[in-house]
Amino acid sequence: QVQLVESGGGLVQAGGSLRLSCAASGSIFSVNAMGWYRQAPGKQRELVAAFTSGGNTNYADSVKGRFTISRDNAKNTVYLQMNSLKPEDTAVYYCNALVVVTAQLATYTYWGQGTQVTVSS
Repeated sequence: QVQLVESGGGLVQAGGSLRLSCAASGSIFSVNAMGWYRQAPGKQRELVAAFTSGGNTNYADSVKGRFTISRDNAKNTVYLQMNSLKPEDTAVYYCNALVVVTAQLATYTYWGQGTQVTVSS
């Protein structure tokens, strides 16, 4: 099995910064893609930022220039540096990974448990 463990959420004032981390562990052969989604109350889950299987990065238009995704491949860890936070960034942030598991060499999608980010005005 594979687990995604997130950390780094919390309460911050508008204009502040937070850094989220997500570490994948378990029976991992390779991690093909990894990124962050968020879901605000009453809204659908949306992509925030992600590394694609081709190694490119995708960002939501709403976070471009403010958020930066990075990764440590050796640790199967992805980070999200969030600067200039706004109240509308308030949401539960979920880590997502497309993982090739060791046993079957099959690809599965995994989600973290979510971490709350609250930005006060």
